Amino acid sequence: MSLSTILRRSSCIALGPRTRTYASNAAAKSSPKGAQKAPPQSSCAPDTVITGANYLKGQPPVLALPDEEYPAWLWTVLEERVWPDDGPGGRGRASRPEKGE
Repeated sequence: MSLSTILRRSSCIALGPRTRTYASNAAAKSSPKGAQKAPPQSSCAPDTVITGANYLKGQPPVLALPDEEYPAWLWTVLEERVWPDDGPGGRGRASRPEKGE
């Protein structure tokens, strides 16, 4: 099949919508700057069997706990770590390389 045959087909020309649509920025406007984000909720209900977590034979199944029984640091694990800018050669520079490197 030649390139000219592919370009002439109408099915290959436009697959998406012909008008541009933009997402509204309502979420950013509604929350004040100083507001704290609520800690994330766990994705499973308490006493849910967590498959794949118990890899030892002869052990009882691993069950999910209520959110209050988990330590507070667990909910901050997925947040991006902020390093202080301590000058050239410091820990802050090592975690983010310069542009152009």
